[in-house]
Parts: sequence; C-alpha cells; structure tokens
Amino acid sequence: MAVEVKLAANLQKLVGGQKSVSVEGATVGEVLDDLESKHPGIKETIMADGAIHRFVNIYLNDEDIRFLKQLDTQLSEGDVLSVLPALAGGTA
Repeated sequence: MAVEVKLAANLQKLVGGQKSVSVEGATVGEVLDDLESKHPGIKETIMADGAIHRFVNIYLNDEDIRFLKQLDTQLSEGDVLSVLPALAGGTA
C-alpha cells in the first residue's frame, strides 16, 4: 500500500530534494525498507542497529510511533509518516 513519507529539510537532500516521497509498506519498518531501496543511504541516517536513532522522531498522522508499536506499527492506505530529526542548539 502506498504511504507518503514527509522529510525534514536536512533529509530532503537524500531523496533528490523532495519534501515527500511515496513508498510502499504495511508497517513503518517495511516503509523504511522501501525508502532505503529507492534512496540508498537514507536508512542509516534514521536508524542504527535495527532501531530508530533516539534523536529521530517519526510520526504517523501526527502520532509519535514510539507510543504505538514503533517499527511494527501497522499502516493504512493514504497514511502519512513524518520523519523529523531532533534539533538542538542555540544560545542562552
């Protein structure tokens, strides 16, 4: 099933500058696998050792997948995943 993946600006360069891409998968993990097959190297930016980096947030229709079933979260046709690396910094 087709799922839209929206990417933060710092990840867009890994998918040819696109703000979002359409990929296939029944779970978040399958979608990330398909994303990697279409855009090699992006998965290592999002994951390490089979888990999502702690500084990367993934939302399914505005709900954090950490509070769902993480990579095993089931998806439906037309769902939207947003991948947002955490940002930090600034001055006091």
